[in-house]
Amino acid sequence: MSQSPSCPESQFDPELQVDYVVVAAHPDDAEIGLGGTILLLKSQGHRVGVIDLTSGEPTPLGSEEIRHHETKEATAKLGLDQRINLRLPNRCLENSLEARAKLATVFRLWRPKVIFTHHWEDAHPDHVAASALTDAARFWAKLSKTDMKGPPWYPPKVLYYFSLHLRQQPNADLVIDISEYFEKKLEVLRSYHSQLIQGRNPSPTLPLEDVETRAKAFGWTIQRKYGEPLASREGLGLTSLDHFV
Repeated sequence: MSQSPSCPESQFDPELQVDYVVVAAHPDDAEIGLGGTILLLKSQGHRVGVIDLTSGEPTPLGSEEIRHHETKEATAKLGLDQRINLRLPNRCLENSLEARAKLATVFRLWRPKVIFTHHWEDAHPDHVAASALTDAARFWAKLSKTDMKGPPWYPPKVLYYFSLHLRQQPNADLVIDISEYFEKKLEVLRSYHSQLIQGRNPSPTLPLEDVETRAKAFGWTIQRKYGEPLASREGLGLTSLDHFV
């Protein structure tokens, strides 16, 4: 069983730790569900990484080469500090022991304070598997007496974002105000031309229109123009009430 993450197209520095990490089943999931929050965190000086679990291919209009180019462009626009693709199998992603070790190794090396991953309920099996895999890898990352690289680390918090294939308005435990960053988020998403723009049927709506509709709906819940929802399985604590919106 290989315990070391590897991907030739990654910008992966095992020595560079991050404050926040987003785990995504496919390239573009992190941007769809959390692009505004990533931009906000970067504007505040935080180090942010993304772990793509699969290449996302095959797709009708994409290819390995196209997706690599699109991901590289989106990564630059987000200003990410780290990004790696674990090259797990698309369409049949599983919370396997091998996958768990690969993901836990990155957590041990990057030592994030907060993990973001897919919500545990969705119509896309890969998204559901990614959520379960992240929870398991978070626990595995703290194990001792193992051949995984890096010292043990238990990321303190996991939050779940919504990159959904379910036609429902989910319940959020908190909503991030991304009003200042929404247009930039759309610019980032346009990098994934083969997935979100090319050949898309405008009936009833286009993918980027769906993104805006959801963002407006969640922004309305916090009296802001645009918002990104997050869920938590555990209680969320505050040291100050100064930043309530």
